Amino acid sequence: MPNNMESDLNRFRKIVRGKIKQELRKFISNGELIGRQGKKTVTIPLPRIELPRFQFGSNEGGGVGQGQGEVGDQVGQGQGQPQPGEGEAGDTEGQHSLEVDVTLEELAQLLSEELELPNIENKGKKSIENRQVKYTGIVTQGPESLKHFKRTYREALKRTISLGNYDPNNPIVIPIKDDKRYRSFKVYNQPVANAVILYMMDVSGSMGDEQKEIVRLTSFWLDTWLQTQYSGLERRYIIHDATAREVDQNTFYRTKESGGTLISSAYRLALKLIEDHYDPSEWNIYLFHFSDGDNWSGNDTNDCMKMLEQDIMPISNLFCYGQVESRYGSGQFLRDLNKHFGEKNEKLTLAQIKDRDAIMDALRTFLGKGK
Repeated sequence: MPNNMESDLNRFRKIVRGKIKQELRKFISNGELIGRQGKKTVTIPLPRIELPRFQFGSNEGGGVGQGQGEVGDQVGQGQGQPQPGEGEAGDTEGQHSLEVDVTLEELAQLLSEELELPNIENKGKKSIENRQVKYTGIVTQGPESLKHFKRTYREALKRTISLGNYDPNNPIVIPIKDDKRYRSFKVYNQPVANAVILYMMDVSGSMGDEQKEIVRLTSFWLDTWLQTQYSGLERRYIIHDATAREVDQNTFYRTKESGGTLISSAYRLALKLIEDHYDPSEWNIYLFHFSDGDNWSGNDTNDCMKMLEQDIMPISNLFCYGQVESRYGSGQFLRDLNKHFGEKNEKLTLAQIKDRDAIMDALRTFLGKGK
């Protein structure tokens, strides 16, 4: 019976997994999913899943192959049957959804399968290792600091009973040298693979709530994927209009400002954070910049190209620019990046995110290189 239950459970999990994968594009573009996020799981609503079964009906009204009709007549709903959205209130049950908890690791795996993402080859901290200690067993000799009290007392109790010296009314058990037991351990070095994501976003007046929501959804799935690739993942957030400043995550997605745009201010601040906190030889560095493509002047755009080519991309795993379409944005910066770099730099990835449906394509573009 337990084997049958386990088989049924595994079958159910496969069905649920298939349903999620089938609807993954919808989940990616739906902000409700992030609102259902816990610390390690995400709650996903699915249509109620029922296993197929035969159901016998009456022949009172006839059926396929019975009653009047000609060969080739279309078989449809019978007369008098209510159509969806029609009819009055009734007492029959409707369709219900099932909520399932999916771990972020499972969600990232589904994303990886659907987008065919390659695993990342870490460049950071290849030569840096953390010293780890693993306890492997019990031995009869060792330092007193590693003495295993319970195992020592058990050996002393067994010896006392076997010698006939144990008195239940006066249960005194004194360990001797031969009774002592110690923990054994093994020291090994574990490679460290840490990464930092620097998110940058234009918060000038042309970036509205919908554009910021697209950035929020894209960032969530970027985080979910990269967490499966690295043992440690840090995030820093930069907003900019004509000036740039570092903020927390909540401020990053909810700030409303106006004014001009100097993209170079965000790049300078990102370089300062990397210089102060993240040694490129020890960290995998990812930069994601989101904007509607407006910049104040051609001179500032030239400064951005110079910083990207000479300073930012040489020290980073990947620099990704996502242009979020806005009715007020010109979209010029994406064209400038294409014109300046073309296909010559593998660390630069560009994506145009017209709406929520384009998020999945942007994720494939950003993460498909496996950098």
